Amino acid sequence: MITNSLSWVIGGAQGSGVDSAANIFSRACAVGGLHVFGKREYYSNIKGEHSYFTVRVAEKPIRSPVDEVNILVSFDAETVFRHFNEVTKGGAIFYDAGALETKIDEVPTIDDPATKRIKKMLEKAGLGTTVKDALEFAKKNGVVLYPMPYFQLLEEFAAEMNNPALSKLTRMTNVMALSASMAMLDFDSETLSQGIRYIFKAKESVAEMNVKAADHIYEYAKKRLEPAGFNYRLKTRPAAKDMMVVLGSQSSAMGKMVAGCRFQTYYPITPASDDSEFLESHEVLDLYDSGKKGSTVVIQTEDEIAAITMAIGGALSGARSATATSGPGFSLMAEALGWAGINEVPVVVSLYQRAGPSTGLPTRHEQGDLQFAINAGHGEFPRIVFASGDIEESFYDTIKAFNFAEKYQMPVIHMLDKAIANSVMTCRVFDPAKVKIERGALVTKISENDKGVAGNFLRFKLGAGPVTPRMPLGTDDAIFWNTGDEHTEEGHITEDPETRVAMVDKRMDKLELALKEIPDEDKAMMYGDPKADVAIISWGSTKGVVLDTIEMLEAEGKKVRFVHVRLLNPFPTELVKSMLAGAKAVADIEMNYLGQLGALVSQHVGRMPDYKVVKYNGRPMSLEEVYNAVTRIISGNAPRRQVLKGGS
Repeated sequence: MITNSLSWVIGGAQGSGVDSAANIFSRACAVGGLHVFGKREYYSNIKGEHSYFTVRVAEKPIRSPVDEVNILVSFDAETVFRHFNEVTKGGAIFYDAGALETKIDEVPTIDDPATKRIKKMLEKAGLGTTVKDALEFAKKNGVVLYPMPYFQLLEEFAAEMNNPALSKLTRMTNVMALSASMAMLDFDSETLSQGIRYIFKAKESVAEMNVKAADHIYEYAKKRLEPAGFNYRLKTRPAAKDMMVVLGSQSSAMGKMVAGCRFQTYYPITPASDDSEFLESHEVLDLYDSGKKGSTVVIQTEDEIAAITMAIGGALSGARSATATSGPGFSLMAEALGWAGINEVPVVVSLYQRAGPSTGLPTRHEQGDLQFAINAGHGEFPRIVFASGDIEESFYDTIKAFNFAEKYQMPVIHMLDKAIANSVMTCRVFDPAKVKIERGALVTKISENDKGVAGNFLRFKLGAGPVTPRMPLGTDDAIFWNTGDEHTEEGHITEDPETRVAMVDKRMDKLELALKEIPDEDKAMMYGDPKADVAIISWGSTKGVVLDTIEMLEAEGKKVRFVHVRLLNPFPTELVKSMLAGAKAVADIEMNYLGQLGALVSQHVGRMPDYKVVKYNGRPMSLEEVYNAVTRIISGNAPRRQVLKGGS
């Protein structure tokens, strides 16, 4: 029997309540004192296509997804077809008893390549192509099958509630399926009810109806379903007081609230929109320990060009301002980004990467925008590119991004991605006191030293270092000009060659200043054994899977070091060089085709990675994949390039 360690997957058509059920499961486990890590996978249409949510549960913190499925909870035929071969021996599949005779060709949302793969697998096993055949395949592999007569159960529940209309609410099957799995896991039903009430807290009547439905199915499963052969259990423990469950799309938005971001713009785009929508739902907020209210203005613009230019305008007014977007939207922002660069405007761009190019895979994961973020825009201008590795980091890094923007008066591109945005995990309650607010040289009164001959404000003053005082637009007696052209100290257009050189030097020198002042822990972090022969380099959301891999390897007595680069521009050359010193082999692990971080390391450090482990099929790297790839490298039997291909 395996207790408090499993991978739980629920699937169904988009819009059928998959996310709600997964969030209830995650919340209930966390209330029950367990750690969770979940990831959401979905197609780019609004409703109908297959989506699924994987949640890992353990008694210790976990940071990455896995390929194997211990429990598959389904309420449609497609989920069975998509995942039946992933369920492990001793695991279970909960399925719709009324869908047994459904053939794979009768499920229009399964694309042709997937249909061919599934048919080939079933035919090779001597089976047909119905749901019943797929379940038989799983049964032969030691999987326990639990039939759920959802329609009948809905009718029974409607009769119990004396409300015939409930029998038509097929959306409730998500909670019914979830509850059946919790019953077989022997999970505490009251803790499950707490999870349901939390997720539906905005609609008390809906919450209570779902609690009653869950109780009804829980009792049915306990009485009717046979647990024999099913090897997994979930037992509640006392919950730690300093832990919480948080979605990645919420963490950066919460960081913006704490950072004092009071103006955010966006044009809807996956997966960045969730950031702005969370801010929209909390536009009025309580200011900490003050008894006062604050607010964030969030504006949905007509396009991404308007989004960044409005954010720039907000920053010029003195408000901490940001915009959130993904790759295609960021492409449209390139010219305005240069305008912010030449005018030394502190604006933050939250760049949630997804798979490209063009529209690419709109709802899938990739880290393909690194080089673009560093080089976007014509001409040369300074920008900081800063990447978070996980949900917890993204909160604190968001605050730091605003500090960097204002302290060095330049655009900051905060790199996140779909894997972070669409994950959920337990982590320590965020502590705003860990990061202080630094607004840099923001003044509201002009000094005599900062006035020109005509009495105007020398916004771009030369000879006073790369960062000069800035003032909000509209400040009394502080007249200056902003233009997209090269300019004088007051901001007037000029083409004078000496002034041009001086202004370019002033702006670009900020990168050296930032590199000198930003703490090393914000540039790169070393994990594992710093003297190990094998060094892994990576960035962004691969952090969790690499750390979990290191933990597995250390349990086997194998040592590796891991250099997680956080500051990508300006690149921390000397720090990374020192972290890689003495390594006999360097392995670059990242979610793109080229190995873009590896190219940066080669360019700045002068050392080309010996191995590349890459993935670009739109699905995050799993623990099994990275563990196997690194194990091959340690053994000396790995090819120079390994392409990972796992994921449904």
